[in-house]
Amino acid sequence: MVWIVSFARYMKDRWKTGVLLLFVLITAGILGLVYSVSWNISVYTAAGITAAFFLGNFLEYQSKKSYYEDVFGKFNRLEEKYLIAEMLEPADTMEEVLLAEILQEANKAMLEKVNAYKYIQEEYKDYIELWIHEIKLPIATSKMIIENNKSDVTKRIEEELNEIEGYTEQALYYARSSHANKDYCVRRCRVKDVVGEAVKRNKQALINQRIKIQIEQADQIIYTDSKWLGFILNQIIQNSIKYRRETEAEICFIGEEKKDKVILLIRDNGIGIKPGEVSRVFDKGFTGSNGRIGKKSTGIGLYLCKKLCDKLGLGIELSAQENVGTEIRITFPKNSFTDLSEE
Repeated sequence: MVWIVSFARYMKDRWKTGVLLLFVLITAGILGLVYSVSWNISVYTAAGITAAFFLGNFLEYQSKKSYYEDVFGKFNRLEEKYLIAEMLEPADTMEEVLLAEILQEANKAMLEKVNAYKYIQEEYKDYIELWIHEIKLPIATSKMIIENNKSDVTKRIEEELNEIEGYTEQALYYARSSHANKDYCVRRCRVKDVVGEAVKRNKQALINQRIKIQIEQADQIIYTDSKWLGFILNQIIQNSIKYRRETEAEICFIGEEKKDKVILLIRDNGIGIKPGEVSRVFDKGFTGSNGRIGKKSTGIGLYLCKKLCDKLGLGIELSAQENVGTEIRITFPKNSFTDLSEE
């Protein structure tokens, strides 16, 4: 956005003063004829009035041009455009005073509206978290009843309960994802331990689907929130289970130590992803062609993984080949905090 108003366009908006000038010139001409003023004097007077009119407007145009070019320049450089009112120079004219007041009032009204929506969002988030904690009790109670009444029917019910539990946890982390930095706690942990917990959590589903698990070279020490990382790994494992191959399915976890980072590879030999869909797997709500064929996909799992990795300062990448498998790389950067903690 730049100042693009020409002097001609500026004068076009001031046609009323132009009409007034014309009226003054006609009146002066009539008075000159009535009082027999010489022709030269009438012409010089008319020319002087016209010149003064255009010179005054040109000087005013230049002043406004300079002011608004400064305003637009600051506006273009600002990342947070709504702060423009705070960046204005002290007003010199009534027009500048009015503009500054309008911008400040508009900014104030916008902040009040944002705060109102923020309050509504916080209330909704608190309700979702409370509801999820409440729903966990009947789920846990149902599992206890199933444990004491084992049968093929209760086994199938337990599988469905596990799905419900997974979706409720997904909803909880989704509600918290925008405020992850207020909830996570960075601690020293071992890659193998976090992976082991995630695998243990999905033990029954892995056994039922006869999926082989391999954990290789995963003794690296990382600094992250094990709870949030566990959720991320859980989503990835559940995807590998969901999109497994029918026979000899496996999931392999491999740790790699680099000079400035630790990389965790999660590799499966499932049905993979079509080439044109790989770049969209982290998009919110994207299910892909595999997710639309009876897989009950919501398109939220990998989106949450990416969002939480960004919050935790981790890198996450995905590569896949259709009918070959999928590989996800999670990168844990090393920094001065890591070095200090290891001393």
